[in-house]
Amino acid sequence: MIIAIDIGNTNIVIGCCSDNKILFVERVSTDHDATELEYGIHIKTILELHGISPKDIDGAIISSVVPSVTFTVKGAVKKVTDKNAMVVGPGIKTGLSIVIDNPAQLGSDLVVDAVAGINEYPLPLIIFDMGTANTVSVIDENKNYLGGMIMPGLKVSLDSLTGRTSQLPKVSLDPPKRIVGTNTVDCMKSGLLYGSAAQIDGIIQRINTARGVTHTVVATGGLASTVIPLCLEKIILDDALLLKGLMIIYNKNV
Repeated sequence: MIIAIDIGNTNIVIGCCSDNKILFVERVSTDHDATELEYGIHIKTILELHGISPKDIDGAIISSVVPSVTFTVKGAVKKVTDKNAMVVGPGIKTGLSIVIDNPAQLGSDLVVDAVAGINEYPLPLIIFDMGTANTVSVIDENKNYLGGMIMPGLKVSLDSLTGRTSQLPKVSLDPPKRIVGTNTVDCMKSGLLYGSAAQIDGIIQRINTARGVTHTVVATGGLASTVIPLCLEKIILDDALLLKGLMIIYNKNV
């Protein structure tokens, strides 16, 4: 059994994998000031909640887009499980061909998403990862990572909207009852959620047109389950995509 951890700007996704199966997916908030012990408590508590002893852990793997937190979490994993975590980065085998201008610039989370995608779904493929930023990855039928897009995430958009206006309130991100809002709160919710859904639909259509082929589309990330049901295009929701990718990469490198 391995523990797989993805460190994002807003959340850290933690899961355990055994016999090529994801046993659970949990999220904790990313805290730049947390110590090894504090992250260790999070990890130990999550394992206990799922009835797993640290002694059952045979290995660990981490992907991260927050370098300042990576070392701390790696130390926490060692403290709890006594295992040295593998970190996704240069020198790690992925089976993915990256053909962008500077492959070293590609975030490890996008690499891991793509690795899972090429192993789980028909190619060519578009992957949306919805978190602090919304990212788009495009992989062709030969497993080449062609490039993608980076856009503000829902919460970033909401914070910008409320922070730069004097009369708009903070709102939750649950869908409004109807697309045409009849009060300020519902108008904001509709604009944010349906606007994001329409953006995703439009991007899919434009990529399909630009490449002259229909892509399989997969969405993952903390806010994907909120927006994807509002989309008109066919999109597969896979909350465990990152952990699947980490499991595949771990098995390629042990």
